[in-house]
Amino acid sequence: MSVQELVVRRGRRSGVTTMVAVHSRTRGPAVGGCRFKVYPAVIDAIDDVLRLSAAMTRKCAVAGLDFGGGKSVVALDTVPTPAQRRDILLDHADLIASLDGAYLAGPDVGTGPDDMLVLREGTPHVFCLPEEHGGTGSSSEPTAVGVLAALRAGAKAVFGDDGMKGRRVVISGYGSVGAHLAADLVRQGAEVIVSDVDERRLTAAEERGLSWVRPAQVLGIEADVLIPAAVGGVFGPATEVEAPLVVGPANNQLTEDAVADDLAARGIVWIPDFVAGAGGVVYTLGREAENLTHTEAIARVETLEATTRRILDAASANGTTPLAEADALAEARLTSGAEPRTPSPREPRTAA
Repeated sequence: MSVQELVVRRGRRSGVTTMVAVHSRTRGPAVGGCRFKVYPAVIDAIDDVLRLSAAMTRKCAVAGLDFGGGKSVVALDTVPTPAQRRDILLDHADLIASLDGAYLAGPDVGTGPDDMLVLREGTPHVFCLPEEHGGTGSSSEPTAVGVLAALRAGAKAVFGDDGMKGRRVVISGYGSVGAHLAADLVRQGAEVIVSDVDERRLTAAEERGLSWVRPAQVLGIEADVLIPAAVGGVFGPATEVEAPLVVGPANNQLTEDAVADDLAARGIVWIPDFVAGAGGVVYTLGREAENLTHTEAIARVETLEATTRRILDAASANGTTPLAEADALAEARLTSGAEPRTPSPREPRTAA
């Protein structure tokens, strides 16, 4: 796994190890979320930040963004107190600042807009501050919009139409993105079943009239669509999958890329997570880096449907997998420069 830069540092205030991986700056500064997580060992955190930064490179390239891929991780031993958390964030801000704009941070698992506000005290290279402080806040809703756009393209390819009425959809992970997806799919008439490791989220789902199952059961449910919206590493060579279409925002869903071939051989259409989950970064960068309006930025997120359709059509025509075609699209945009990003609605479009 090629990476341009990996910096690992123990914080001077907190003593906690934080790190940043810059995977690519071919198309622009590296962007990626800041992950707060308890890891068994620092080497596990390093493996995670390297995988995640590589996925961000592919996500930005496939989405046509003028940014590269990066990621940062705070390798926790235990869950910190509020005071400790602030010290950790300030330490992490020092590390991000030392890279002088090579890496731009946003929220990820374990962090949110309020944490970005603390990071901003030490570095300007931060996205997704709370709206009252000039940022776009949580990217959960636009991430869900992007997943639904990819889902429409996937459903059309698998079922012949993109309607969700009467279809059974299983969502693994009922966090902020999963909750948005569930609510929208219910409105479309789908039968939605959710799962989560957090009992409080299951209670919230039940209060909203949703059916739920334990995480150990979720992959074995017969369904039309499976949406992984929690942790990565969900699908291995022998993983049971009982849905013909898999599309979701969880990062690094496959234990290895070869699993994409295994899924395809079983007749399962798996839409790469770095395609389906790109809505958040597309929206945030559109708003904060290009000053698009909310409507304009959402319109750009919706173009992920056309991108997904292009990838699925190419996989069908070439006898390959969606992963192979998404990788090929990313590589073309990283190496040739021949495929610029989709212009925003306010930009002039040149004739072909």
